[in-house]
Amino acid sequence: MKKLIVDDNVCIGCGMCAAMDDEHFMINDNGLSEVKSQENLESETLKNVVDSCPVSAIKLAEEETDTVAEPVAA
Repeated sequence: MKKLIVDDNVCIGCGMCAAMDDEHFMINDNGLSEVKSQENLESETLKNVVDSCPVSAIKLAEEETDTVAEPVAA
């Protein structure tokens, strides 16, 4: 199963994704992109957004094998 991921360590908050595809993205209180929906992941608009992100912070990943690393408390 695919999962939509935004790496907030890479995102620069340009807002292009939310402007192009408000079904899947929103800008959060920190000014960064956030996934809004995991539905309709095969849409052409979403594919265009993933390909258009200027810093490649957005990806469609296989849920069980590819995730963004969470910070680990020491």
